[in-house]
This record gives sequence, C-alpha cells and structure tokens, in this order.
Amino acid sequence: MSIRTRKFFGTIALLMLVVVWSLLGMTAAQMPWLANSGMLQAVFYVVAGIGWVLPAMPIVSWMARPDA
Repeated sequence: MSIRTRKFFGTIALLMLVVVWSLLGMTAAQMPWLANSGMLQAVFYVVAGIGWVLPAMPIVSWMARPDA
C-alpha cells in the first residue's frame, strides 16, 4: 500500500477515533457521580483530553511508515 493511500485511510480512522472518543467522553461526563464532583471532573477532563493520543499513536506511526 502506498503512503498516500495509508494517509487517506489513516486520516479517516483518526477522524472516526476523535468522533467516537468525544461522544463517549460526553456520555461519561453526564454520569451523576462525575457531574457532582468538581475534583473528579477536573481529573476526568484531563484524562479524556490526553487519552485519545494513545490510540492515535499507532495509527499515525502506520501512516508515516515508508513504502516497502
């Protein structure tokens, strides 16, 4: 697969990841035990904001791999 094709599919995968991650984050943020605690909200938003990077890293490294 050429690098151009990998970048196309990788971009689609990253966009899907961000959409799903944000929808799950919004759903989790509405849970009563989290919505009632300021400290838990702060921790949650930091983890949710940085957490999407971990699943995105393999996709980006796959996209940047040189042609074989």
